[in-house]
Amino acid sequence: MKVIILGGGLIGAPMAIDLAKDPGFEVSVADIDKKVADTLRNENITTIIKDLSNPISVKEIIKDFDIVVNAVPGFMGYQTLKAIIESGKNVIDIAFFPEDPFLLDNLARENNVISISDIGVAPGMSNILVGYVDLMLDMTERVAIYVGGLPKVREWPYEYKAVFSPVDVIEEYTRPAKYIEHSKEVIKAALSDPELINFKKTGTLEAFNSDGLRSLAKTINAPFMIEKTLRYPGHIEKMAMLRDTGFFSKEKIDINGVKISPLDLTSKLLFPKWKLEEGEEDITIMQIIVEGEYDGRSVRYTYDLFDEYDKATKTHSMARTTGYTATMAVRLIANGMYNRTGISVPEFIGQKPECVAFILKGLEERGIVYKETITEL
Repeated sequence: MKVIILGGGLIGAPMAIDLAKDPGFEVSVADIDKKVADTLRNENITTIIKDLSNPISVKEIIKDFDIVVNAVPGFMGYQTLKAIIESGKNVIDIAFFPEDPFLLDNLARENNVISISDIGVAPGMSNILVGYVDLMLDMTERVAIYVGGLPKVREWPYEYKAVFSPVDVIEEYTRPAKYIEHSKEVIKAALSDPELINFKKTGTLEAFNSDGLRSLAKTINAPFMIEKTLRYPGHIEKMAMLRDTGFFSKEKIDINGVKISPLDLTSKLLFPKWKLEEGEEDITIMQIIVEGEYDGRSVRYTYDLFDEYDKATKTHSMARTTGYTATMAVRLIANGMYNRTGISVPEFIGQKPECVAFILKGLEERGIVYKETITEL
């Protein structure tokens, strides 16, 4: 089966390598960056150097493939997914764009396309496990998701490195956060409602509101749901200062007769300091809490993830936890285990226990373990 990954960056390349190990797949990667070809030269993967910002070019590139993985940056994710669906190709989508993917549901159904969006770590596995527990409970009361990708070594001034597209990281600090309180949608600014949480393997981290709940706000009937991003203490204040001063603004301003976007300047200065170098170790930490009623009892399901950079394969943790969830979803489609046409979000997979078991087993084989704890309240 021929698979093409659109985007060969921090997560796209490890996904390609993982799929290429499967004899059932013939894998290609398309990217505008020529360095991608050097990275994947010895991996039995075909590379295509193309600009993916043009939907017409995307359609031309994918025409001979069976499954497409959309791993472009979020700002071009929606138009890319639309082009893939219009081409009639089944697709796994981890672009995490701001638009509502369900706007493409009718188009996907008309083209008989299986399209799974937001299938990374969070959103992604977080949604899958929430959907799975929601299926088992008689009533779901509360969902809380805490997740972060962090450098293992903290370095001044930011104590942070971008474990996925830096442009998409900025979105976490600017895009309004949505959560559910008393069964109503509440919208707050990103970086709001900070809290300190202690984790056994990392110590104290700070959590803040971010737009990670996404489709769960519509698909899961629970009166309380929230998702928060985790960082080392002090990060919130730094990012809020930059945002509120205007450094993340996309509106151009005049500087000595030259029009420039503050975000463009910030990107030039900030992103090099956030670059996760080859061999630099990172961690991914996530805790998912789902509470509700089952058989007249109040119960809590907790899933804990702590993952680290893989020294043996030189693969960053965020690439593993995000990318391998997506590659297991590719396998779900390829082997016929998941065949729902239209736009699917990960919690739909969570409603199929056999699919959940398949993905968890595949992740465990790759050293990514979600520890389940069930307690009676």
